[in-house]
Amino acid sequence: MVTIDTNVLVRIFIDDDSQPEQVRQARELASQAQILYVPQVVVIESVWVMTKAYKLEKSEILKVLVKLYTNQTLVLEKPDIFKAALLLYSVSNVGFSDCVILVEARKVGSTLYTFDKRLEKLAKSLARLS
Repeated sequence: MVTIDTNVLVRIFIDDDSQPEQVRQARELASQAQILYVPQVVVIESVWVMTKAYKLEKSEILKVLVKLYTNQTLVLEKPDIFKAALLLYSVSNVGFSDCVILVEARKVGSTLYTFDKRLEKLAKSLARLS
């Protein structure tokens, strides 16, 4: 098994014209490796990079995240947390990292406190559904 970092993961999924050799190497690694392990922090950083550096729309990021989740070669650190956060992210106006935080808090039975109004509203709406 090989563990990949953020810039490798991003280059597997994003055509970066400024880094064609890195894109080639990342994709070659992905096609040759039997299993690529993806830590949770790498996924969160990758969403940030796609949003800020590549200026991708949320719909494009969602497509990448779905591919990430369904790709048999990629093993996610916490697939259950990822899936729940992906679902929240897809139906809310809250960032992916905040969705991960909320899902992790709920998983351990904790109440989430935040100054982020959108995250607070989402947390309260989910609490009412429970």
